[in-house]
Amino acid sequence: MAGPSGAACGSLYEAQAPAAPDWPVLTQRVEADVLIIGGGLTGLSTALHLAQQGVRTVVLEAHAPGWGASGRNGGQVNPGLKPPPDTVEADFGPEQGARLVQMAWQDGPDLVFDLIKRYGINCDAARGGTLRAATATGQLGPLRELERQCRARNWPVHWLDRNAIAARTGHSLYCGGLLDMRGGQLNPLAYTQGLAHAARQEGASLFCRSPVLSLKRTGGRWLAQTRTGCVVAERVVLATNGYTDSLCNPLRRSIVPVYSGIVASEPLPPSLRRAILHDRESLYELGQITTYYRVDGAGRLLMGGRSFSHPAQGALAFPYLVARAQKVWPALRGIGWTQGWNGQLAVTLDHYPHWHEPEPGLLAMLGYNGRGIALATLTGREIAAYLAQGSAPLFPLMPIRPIPFHAFWRAGTYGCILWGRLQDALGLS
Repeated sequence: MAGPSGAACGSLYEAQAPAAPDWPVLTQRVEADVLIIGGGLTGLSTALHLAQQGVRTVVLEAHAPGWGASGRNGGQVNPGLKPPPDTVEADFGPEQGARLVQMAWQDGPDLVFDLIKRYGINCDAARGGTLRAATATGQLGPLRELERQCRARNWPVHWLDRNAIAARTGHSLYCGGLLDMRGGQLNPLAYTQGLAHAARQEGASLFCRSPVLSLKRTGGRWLAQTRTGCVVAERVVLATNGYTDSLCNPLRRSIVPVYSGIVASEPLPPSLRRAILHDRESLYELGQITTYYRVDGAGRLLMGGRSFSHPAQGALAFPYLVARAQKVWPALRGIGWTQGWNGQLAVTLDHYPHWHEPEPGLLAMLGYNGRGIALATLTGREIAAYLAQGSAPLFPLMPIRPIPFHAFWRAGTYGCILWGRLQDALGLS
């Protein structure tokens, strides 16, 4: 279920990862209370939190834990949702909206770092904060408004003027920024693999290289068939996000799988390391088509941004990211780039994650819009609470709504990128 190919993505995270355990392939009939399809952050967090409550849980993954976006992303633990908190409360009402705001901005990042500590997950984690950077003066008004909303809730945010953000980033391209100290960074593949080990430690069963070929309801229960085995379960969670495939076509067509690419440098020399995000902040730029970056524990710069819509590997495959980094920091022209990779993330039209229950006992959650580490981990905990305790769903359950003309998403995405780059160049975003 993770995607059409089992090939590695060539990421820095893979190069740093220890030898993967020999996760078993499903070769028999297995019964479970809950079957989870997809071994990324959503699925593994769900499995972990269900297993903690004694629920018989099975995870089926087509490749290995973290093969998809969960193990390829930029490694930024970003608080919140894409819309600002006042908008979230207006969209979902004062009660559920306030709950969503608290969970997305505070509980999600806290949960990530709590799980890392509880299970001893070695994933190069650092909580240096998330920095939103304004690339144009027109962005300062909305960013100031976000600061106001955060301060009204007594959240730990700090405004950085042009000089202050230049001191943190080592360049003078930004007009200002907002630093949220609840954010952080980590190696996402190591984190996802750590959740897999934690879920197994708590009693969940995980089968890899076991793509689900068919899923049907029979005799009041669900039957998932793989090439060499099957799982019979009372309930099923589809946790495939940007790599959702034809197993559930309406779900696949309800999101736009947008590609993001990342390049990783050699370890920076001490002078550059002190100049660029020396407190291990993670930064993303405002605007339409922008970049995000961080420096990991080994002093490597990881620069990411919107990618072409097909798989690619190697730093040479992403020359625009290397060129952007060298433009921002001219001293990087003598630094080598060791890895480049990309992958799919799921974007929804309303920029909120979607929760679905299209049939009794079948759940699906997807669409983190670039904030998947914290939100997917939180979603897993909340799915487990919904299934095991009957708690209210994190987001209202809604019908699956396929996007019209979804077959043309590649062309549409390309057009949006071109328009967004024009807006950024003209300072309109």
